[in-house]
Formats: sequence, structure tokens, C-alpha cells
Amino acid sequence: MKLTAAFAALALTTTVALAQNLPDLGGREIVVVTENAYPPLQFLDASGTAIGWEYDAMAELAKRLNFTVKFENISWDAMIPAVSEGQFDLGMTGITIKDDRKEKVDFSDSYMTSQMVMMVRGDEARFTDAASFKADPTLLIAAQPGTTPFYVSVYEVLDGDEANPRIKLFETFGATVEALKAGDVDLVLTDGTAGAGYVEASAGGLKIVGDKLGTEDFGFIFPKGSDLVAPINAGIAAMKADGSLEALNTKWFLDYKMGQ
Repeated sequence: MKLTAAFAALALTTTVALAQNLPDLGGREIVVVTENAYPPLQFLDASGTAIGWEYDAMAELAKRLNFTVKFENISWDAMIPAVSEGQFDLGMTGITIKDDRKEKVDFSDSYMTSQMVMMVRGDEARFTDAASFKADPTLLIAAQPGTTPFYVSVYEVLDGDEANPRIKLFETFGATVEALKAGDVDLVLTDGTAGAGYVEASAGGLKIVGDKLGTEDFGFIFPKGSDLVAPINAGIAAMKADGSLEALNTKWFLDYKMGQ
């Protein structure tokens, strides 16, 4: 009975791929690494279960392209080197598509476009935008080294000095948010999607101030020359075309209440 069910499931996924004229990866196992620290894209819920926009998107891609997924966890600073070395087949953690990163890994097409925002404590009144933050030398900003928020902090908020002592470095994005909540720093930059999730979950403890600081496109990463890039791109295109990506946006950015 279990064998029959397995064949039925395989036939169903293959049918889905063929119906959409998508590549069929024949049940291949793909090892996907993530950080689980970037809600609502990927994070651990109150029970410790890994959930989020990217998990749902990967599950849908697996169904359409007929592959299985094995998830692994790693810190952000180790992710790009590990994928580049072929330790994992694919990386996902809201990774901004950048030319310098393309020298180390291949990117999928963009699956989401977001804009950088300034996240502060809910009672913050000392500054309201990047200019007023920069003008007060007592104010501190938290960032992960090597990330888009770090470079925007350096070159668009502060003075272009990557060693500026006003930037406090943390290993994870979650740690930057905790430092903000604790009053150890005064500002965290994040993309608008994650920022909205944290603000929603904070019950007034956090807010967004100022203008958006730029636009960034997110993509999955692969070892250079990976044969998975084209199939994943085909799957992303199909999900864009039929509204599936927009449905995930609605689920995770509008309907889902963080912390429930």
C-alpha cells in the first residue's frame, strides 16, 4: 500500500511538471541551506518549527519540478562560502543579488523585490530619517558584516568608512534586532518585508521611520555552474505567471500574524 501511494505521488508531481511544461528532476534530492533568522522569509515559530515564505516557495518548486528537499542550517557569514564550495545545492535566506557575490555563486532569477527601511524602537524620537541619524554621533547602528544592510549603513547612512565605530557588528540578523530592543543600538536596517514582520510582531515595540533607502532583488544561490539554476528559474517564472508568488506575499506579509 505504501509503495502504491509513493508511485501515485510521483506520478502526480510528474504530471504537474509536464502540465506546466516545466523540467522534471525525477525525484532528485536537493540539499537547501538557510539561516532561519529572517522572518517572515524563514524563521522558527514558537514550537521551534521552521516556517516562512521561502519554505513555502521551496515546497511549491519541489512539487512543480519533482524534487525532494533536505534542509540544513548555517550562519549567514558561512553560507555563501559553503554554497560556493559545493557543500550545499542551494542557499536561501533573503539573499540580495549583487555582482560581487556572482563571482562566488550563481543566482536564480529574482523571486522578490524589496526596499531597505530604517527600523527603530517604538518610542524613538531623537531622529526621523538617515540625515538626522547621521547628525547625532551618539547614535549606533547594528548590522551583520558583509550584508546589504551593512553596506547601506556605511555608504548611505554614515560616512563611507567601513570601520566606523558607530556600526556594531553581530553574527545574526536576529541578534541585531535584540540589540535594538535592548537599547544597545538605535537603528537596524532591513528590507521592507522582514521589517514589516518584526514590527507586526512587536506590538508597538518597533516601528519604521524615514524614507526607503534603496531597492534590492532576492535570489536563491547555487554553486557556480549548477544545473539547477535553469529549472529553478523556470519554476519561479511559472509561479510568477500564475499568481503563486503573490499569494505567498499575501499569506506571509498580510495574513500571517507573527508570534501566534
